[in-house]
Amino acid sequence: MKPKPKTNRLRSPLNPQIRRRNNRLRQQQDKLPSSPRSEEDVQSLRQTTEGVIFIAREPITTTKLVQYARLRNGKEARQLIEQLNKQYDQTNGAYRIEQVAGGYQLMSRPVFSSWLKRLEHTVAPQRFSAPSIETLAVIAYRQPVLRAEIEAIRGVGCGEVIRQLMERDLVRIAGRSEELGRPYLYATTRTFLGLFGLEAIEDLPAMKIPAPLEVPEAA
Repeated sequence: MKPKPKTNRLRSPLNPQIRRRNNRLRQQQDKLPSSPRSEEDVQSLRQTTEGVIFIAREPITTTKLVQYARLRNGKEARQLIEQLNKQYDQTNGAYRIEQVAGGYQLMSRPVFSSWLKRLEHTVAPQRFSAPSIETLAVIAYRQPVLRAEIEAIRGVGCGEVIRQLMERDLVRIAGRSEELGRPYLYATTRTFLGLFGLEAIEDLPAMKIPAPLEVPEAA
């Protein structure tokens, strides 16, 4: 049985019209006039927003923040997050709200990493072999990409490495190519963005990935 292609809600190629419509609705909502809130209301909303972000197990989007914290729109959510970060900076807080993987997450400052590693319940950092890192880099920078293209760039078979990356939810099937046999196309996931602290795939550092080697035609 062929595996069912996985879709990424952040970058799904299947519903571009729906994404554009939702973006327009959010922009219109952000522009709607609203009466000013009292300082007590703003303080209460800051606390509510902080609590929602604190309890979330993964980066939470502004859409969900508006829903759970009962805010007016995404603009107000971003303003409250900015105010919270200013408070953390003024009091030298040990954490900040960072934008990662298409959402917001409460994260400790890097300066405390050596201390936090001593905690027994801290999640151990994921370790990657050299083949896994190389394969993941090719997929990240050339996605959506065929397995044949990955193997042409690396010069070795990558089937088992790709399977392991998919099991770790770092790589997904993004669709099928129009080439003969319609092979699978591979791309990274939201888990990949969160693991490497990226808001979007466009935030990857600049790097030039070589093109696949061309196979000469037989004489």
